[in-house]
Amino acid sequence: MPATLDRAPAADRLIDAPGEPEESTPIELDRRGPLRPEHLVTARRRLRGEVIAYSFCAIDALLLVLTAAWAFELDSAGLQGAAKLALATPFAGAALLALVSLRAVRAFGFRIHERPIIHMARIAFAMIAAAVFLDIVLIVARGSAALINGLRGQIELSAAAVFCAHLLWLALIGRWRRRGLLTPNIVVVGANHQARQIIERALKTGEAAVLGVFDDRHRRTPRRIAGVPVLGDTQALIRHRIMPYVDRVVIAVDPAAKARVGALVGQLAVLPNDITLFVDWSAVEDTQLSLDQLVDTPLSRLSGRRGGYRRLLAKRLQDLVFGALALALAAPVMLLIAVAIKLDSPGPVFFRQRRHGFNNEDIVVWKFRSMRDELRDENASQQVSSGDRRVSRVGRLIRATSLDELPQLFNVLSGEMSLVGPRPHAPGMKTGELESSKLIAHYAHRHRIKPGMTGWAAIHGSRGPLDDREKVLRRVALDMAYIERQSFWLDLYIMLMTLPCLLGDRLNPR
Repeated sequence: MPATLDRAPAADRLIDAPGEPEESTPIELDRRGPLRPEHLVTARRRLRGEVIAYSFCAIDALLLVLTAAWAFELDSAGLQGAAKLALATPFAGAALLALVSLRAVRAFGFRIHERPIIHMARIAFAMIAAAVFLDIVLIVARGSAALINGLRGQIELSAAAVFCAHLLWLALIGRWRRRGLLTPNIVVVGANHQARQIIERALKTGEAAVLGVFDDRHRRTPRRIAGVPVLGDTQALIRHRIMPYVDRVVIAVDPAAKARVGALVGQLAVLPNDITLFVDWSAVEDTQLSLDQLVDTPLSRLSGRRGGYRRLLAKRLQDLVFGALALALAAPVMLLIAVAIKLDSPGPVFFRQRRHGFNNEDIVVWKFRSMRDELRDENASQQVSSGDRRVSRVGRLIRATSLDELPQLFNVLSGEMSLVGPRPHAPGMKTGELESSKLIAHYAHRHRIKPGMTGWAAIHGSRGPLDDREKVLRRVALDMAYIERQSFWLDLYIMLMTLPCLLGDRLNPR
């Protein structure tokens, strides 16, 4: 995000001196701000523009192929063998030409402030350009009148299909934007002129929704910066319930304040959210004294998730395909387990528990009930130990074989979990008398990707209760190693190794 405004003298007073609210509305009554969408959507459910663009492009390509096939069948009636095959080439070429023309005018880039009529005009221009170019080629090549008419009919039919499709795309894009599914949510740390720059740019372009501003000196800052509420200090940010909805935390700082930057980065490193640094280079007189050794762009990533949308898409497709296959194969076993649980002890078949998901989002994880219903522990305040009297007879069997985890396939198919990833832990889970999350500073980094049914830690023996700090430390270290290395092939390896590792545990109990 480029820095284009010079420092204003009044900007420093936002921090260095007490200020009055910029608006008369009390912060207690209105903390939404002008950029907050109608509905807050968790970062996991946010749609990625690149994926949508490629999806729309693929559907348009399919429409072009179908219209080409239809036009070809009409034009090739009565032809056989080599003659029919030769006629297929120009129809396929026309479809390819139309797609290239649509890509050339960026038909799959849906700009925030572009009016629908302008977008549709680009579609019309692309199809007209394809038709004119095709006519020129056919005239030069001395194509027959019948072929020319057939290809013109194909282009007209393709144009109608693409027009209808893009009217639908525009309606979907508008709806997704209103619901906050496309615009990334950010919070800004630092109530200063850099924060104002970010907010004013977001207001102008609509490229991000700034949900709030946080500053350690918030008691001396205005209640609002350019209309966006100041919600507290950095500790309030770390604990704030809005964080699962935040895609990125932007640290807006004075370039010379190296000590403050270091302190903020250290405090915010416990978050699983992306953390980036905004630097107003226009305010730097001596770049050697600035932060150029730390960052090299105005908006630079300091921590957070790695990998592009292709990796995310591949992982999601992997979850859907292998998850559906696993559910189909496991369905008979799951039915038998359900019957056994009902016959063994009174209570429901399934046990649902709140767990931490991606970006610290609370999700509800499904398991087969393995405890006696009257003794169940929904908050995981006491981890299950060997010989625990709360575990039922069937529960001991399904816990020993990890069959109690099979219902989590529903969580995988719904997108809350993945087949492979860090195991989901319950909020407030305790190791001894302390919460497990408080034993290690970077515990929440496990939540930079979706939790999984199995994972790198699981196949390396880190399963079961975390009853001391060393076990928590090892689990987190293994989870972080997986996050850094995650790939399609590593996930396949982990899935293949899960069953042998579980069988090894049962054959060689510790």
